[in-house]
Amino acid sequence: MTVEEKFDNAKDKIAGKAKEVEGKVTGDKQQELQGKTQNIFGKAKDAVTDIKDAAEEAVKDTIDDYKQDSKKNIDK
Repeated sequence: MTVEEKFDNAKDKIAGKAKEVEGKVTGDKQQELQGKTQNIFGKAKDAVTDIKDAAEEAVKDTIDDYKQDSKKNIDK
């Protein structure tokens, strides 16, 4: 996860929480719901980024394993 992605996701979560609290304090259910939604959106982006990072790492590991196996076969 890049620093920009972390910042963007944190921004959504913080802004969402602020809207949610503002909605609770003022009794504005729509504002509260928008805040909850934005907070969940930030968390979802975190999860998607984590999955993307894990997939990239798995692909790199697979490529490395393939290269090692190929080199072993050439050395035989």
